[in-house]
This record gives sequence, C-alpha cells and structure tokens, in this order.
Amino acid sequence: MRVFVRVVERGSFSAAAEDLAMTPSAISKLVSRLEDRLGIRLLHRTTRRLALTPEGETYHLRAQEILSAIDDAEAEVARLGTTPRGRLRVNTGTAFALHELVAALPDFIARYPEIEIDLSVTDRVVDLLSENADVAIRTGLVTDPSLVARKIADAERGIFAAPAYLDRRGTPATPDELARHDAIVVNSVPAVNRWPFRDGDGVRIVEVNNKIVVDDAEVALRLAIAGAGILRVSDMLVGEAVRRGLLVPLFVGVSVSEPLPVTAVYPQGRHRMAKVRAFVDFVVDRFKGAPWRQWDVRLPEKDAW
Repeated sequence: MRVFVRVVERGSFSAAAEDLAMTPSAISKLVSRLEDRLGIRLLHRTTRRLALTPEGETYHLRAQEILSAIDDAEAEVARLGTTPRGRLRVNTGTAFALHELVAALPDFIARYPEIEIDLSVTDRVVDLLSENADVAIRTGLVTDPSLVARKIADAERGIFAAPAYLDRRGTPATPDELARHDAIVVNSVPAVNRWPFRDGDGVRIVEVNNKIVVDDAEVALRLAIAGAGILRVSDMLVGEAVRRGLLVPLFVGVSVSEPLPVTAVYPQGRHRMAKVRAFVDFVVDRFKGAPWRQWDVRLPEKDAW
C-alpha cells in the first residue's frame, strides 16, 4: 500500500524506486501483486506516464487515510514508550515499604503524575510474571536468572537499644556484657541468639540472653523502642528511630554488619516500559548510599574488647 501511494505521488515506478531504495522492477511487481489480489486495475501504464483508474483513485484516497492512521498509531505508541504513564505494579517487603518507600512515594507521584501505583507489600518472594508485577524491591541475593537486577544499596544489621533501657540497665561496654542484658530476637533470622563481633582479624560469636522472642521484626522494633531490651536488626528498620533519639546504636564498628543488598528487580524486557525505568531510576537515586543509615554516631576510638 505504501509503495502504491508513493508511485502515485511520484508519477513513475523509477522515481518511487529511488525514494524507497528499491529497483523499478520490484516496485512494478509489488503494484501488480496488489492489483492481482484486488482483482482490479489500479493504474493505466503507458511508456510516458502512469494514470489512476477510477478504482485506483478510490483506493489511493482510502490508502492515504489508512496509512495516516497507522502513522498516528505508531507515533502515539512511541510517545507512550517515552512518557512514563499507566498503572505500575510494585512488589516490596514490609520493612522497605513501611520505613522507606511510603515516605518517598508522594515525591514520585508528584514527579510522574500520569503513573498510577498498585503496591503489593509482602515478605513472601513472589513470582513477578505470574502475579503480573512490573518491578519489585528485594533484600538479599537475587538468584532468579529470568530477572534483571539493579542494586540500590546495602542494608546492614546493627545492635540498638532505647535510652530508657540503657538508663535502667546500663550500657554494655563489651560484647561479653551482653550476657547480663535482655535481648529481643526475631526467630525468623538464622542463629538469632548468636551475635557476631570483630575480634582482631577474625570474628567472635557471643550468645545473648534471648529474653523476648518474636516472629515479626516490626513488633521487635516496637519492643526495643519501648525499652524491653537490646535488638539486633537491619538498620533499614531503625533509621528514623535513631534520628529521633528513640534508639541508640551500640558497638558501632565492632558488631559484624552482615550487609544484605537491596535491589530493584524486574522481568526481562520490562525496562523498555517508561514507567518501569522511571521508578527504578527514582528508587536508585533516592536510596543510594543507604540514607536510612545517615545518623550521627561517634565511632569508638578502639575495639570494645
């Protein structure tokens, strides 16, 4: 159809062939094939000129309309591909959602008003394809080869306690003193009561008194803020509490942090969607450098041992 319209516009097979980088014979064969399929003559051919038949005039007019509609559709889709818009389905864990993403989403929505957010919060590792999710934020190693991963930052485990608890029980000066303190542990974490500390060039494990055992990190955090004991948890959960003075970091530089990568993951090919690119770029820029860990803490001058 495009070839036929170009022939009519240019008035000859050879001129159309120049425009389309084809041979005149190829142009002629395509027009003949079109006429054979329609079962009607579209062009009068003479040695000097081409002229449209009455049927050819009708077909040329409609072909122009159709090709214009195709061009408009392609241009519209191309704009959709470059302008972030539409419903974005995001999956993330509870800690990142509650303590970081929720506060950041208003800025993202203000920046991209044509994007609608469908946020799924679960600590279960979901299959993004089967659940039709566009992008997920995960903590820990990404082992699924079908996913594209882009690292955001590292979350690190630290040891924290409320000022009220430390006023009541005293601040432990060495890891060994933790045995005389109450620990809050989350039983979903491996070796919950065995906390690692740097010992020279090696690592020493200290067993703590797991006074309170819970199965939810958010509950453990609330207990620590209430002064129930000392907590070892991802610093992603406690950034705001530390900045507000509700919790105090202990053994900074001595406790083994066991960093876990925080990563944006999405199925192969989803990066072509402008809304996915916009969201991933936003969270990487917003959370690079682990802003949840940006608090003022004076590091010990020497090991606490």
